[in-house]
Amino acid sequence: NIGARHRTRARASRSVAMTKKVVLVTGGSGLVGSAIREVIAGERPENEEWIFASSKDADLCDPASTAAMFEKYKPTHVIHLAAQVGGLFANMKYKVEFWRNNIAMNDNIFQECHKRGVEKLVSCLSTCIFPDKTTFPIDETMIHDGPPHFSNEGYAYAKRMVDVQNRMYKAQHGCNFTAVIPTNIFGKHDNFHLDNSHVIPGLIHRGYLCKQKGEPFTIWGSGTPLRQFIYSNDLARLMIWTMREYQEADPIILSVGEEDEISIADVARSVAKALDFQGEVNFDTTKADGQFKKTANNAKLRKYLPDFKFTPFDEAMASTVKWFMENYETPGAVRK
Repeated sequence: NIGARHRTRARASRSVAMTKKVVLVTGGSGLVGSAIREVIAGERPENEEWIFASSKDADLCDPASTAAMFEKYKPTHVIHLAAQVGGLFANMKYKVEFWRNNIAMNDNIFQECHKRGVEKLVSCLSTCIFPDKTTFPIDETMIHDGPPHFSNEGYAYAKRMVDVQNRMYKAQHGCNFTAVIPTNIFGKHDNFHLDNSHVIPGLIHRGYLCKQKGEPFTIWGSGTPLRQFIYSNDLARLMIWTMREYQEADPIILSVGEEDEISIADVARSVAKALDFQGEVNFDTTKADGQFKKTANNAKLRKYLPDFKFTPFDEAMASTVKWFMENYETPGAVRK
């Protein structure tokens, strides 16, 4: 019966359409969004359509602009990466802007996801939201145990509220909203601005210029603070897993293990090696160091994914520096 076969095919195609995920990534052109795009391009999942939105698509601080973007793309799943971010010195200088803009963005995203019945929202937090005075290693249960470091309190308190919102929206509306807490992220497509960047892209850019000019490579601070760094492509793979598989409202730390903590001095040496910098490397101890350490416990991640393989640090650094040098002279390719 041709008619019956046609109806069966129509039902099957409708069923595929209905089960297809539409995943909207805010901040899709940034460091993590670009890494997710690269991983998805390699996977080519059949039952998922991925949309990578940037600030050109919507002003997420504006409710109407945010609503229009959701109306246009009609996502079933959202990975919320968009944020006002910066390094230590930017955070100290613009606390009010970091607070207001991040609170506005997050509230608009949560409201749209709730109103439109989005099946899953994954937001991105940071280890800098944890209490300044705490015991180490820190874990997911300790976020609200004391005030964050004074240097970034605007950003940290705004991001802490995401964890509160996840639990409130689940309790009141049954929403499946959660958050990941990566440690320090680095990789291709980072912000390499000399003043308003995080430590690794700032070091890469400064080291590159020092090599060009034949000057000593001067590192801000003593070089003694310890950090866990996660390569953006590793984080991308873990965030995609979170979106598909992780069902808790409580956040999950996405990080290399405690044994992979590295000093800023060793990071600088890795940068110099990747740049093939042969000059003098020294430290300007008149500059602030920030927190000495904020070791994170990745036991929860390892409970779920005991066999996940992280990219070795020097390999990830070499890949990042190679991308930076290849794209440095291309207009608009490197944020600098």
